[in-house]
Amino acid sequence: MRRGFSATPIRILPRLLLSCLVAGGIMLGVAGPALAHNVLVSSNPLAGSSVETGPATITLTFDQPVNGGPGLNAVSVVSPDGGHWEGVGEPTVRDNVVTAQLRPLGPAGEYTVSYRILSADGHPVTESLKFTLTKAGSGTPAPASEIAAANPAATSTAGGTADGGGGVPIWVWILGAVVLLGGGVFLALRGGVKEDSR
Repeated sequence: MRRGFSATPIRILPRLLLSCLVAGGIMLGVAGPALAHNVLVSSNPLAGSSVETGPATITLTFDQPVNGGPGLNAVSVVSPDGGHWEGVGEPTVRDNVVTAQLRPLGPAGEYTVSYRILSADGHPVTESLKFTLTKAGSGTPAPASEIAAANPAATSTAGGTADGGGGVPIWVWILGAVVLLGGGVFLALRGGVKEDSR
């Protein structure tokens, strides 16, 4: 009896190791997409920068390609007084670069660029950045009706927050991996006990 008892851990060790490897592979497989949201790597104007003349476009560069298509991406630019300065039409997407046209800017002050893009993993990412116009321009903001008609999604991005795009939280994937790992260990131990009982 003592020999059989001491041999059991040795017999189940390969099963236990295999279960851990399978569970780890599954965890990496399901957690990978959750961590694959696009990340902004640069912008023009730069976040937090000051410019004397309003730019003609806003350029956002991401670490991965952005999914393009009608209604998938939106950029809004809002002045301190709440006016919208994005141009008519949707932003253009070329690989990992999103470009939005701007109207000539108006009042000096801090402008908020809010964007919503469809990331490479299929999840929307909503973020914002700010830049400061140091000298007032002569432009006028777009009428609300024009913005809503040309790009309905643009108004919803104003004041966007860094919510990561509303994808499944990473803790869900980690919890699932722990459950799978625990199940694998249980099955390995149970198989070892059955084999020992023979």
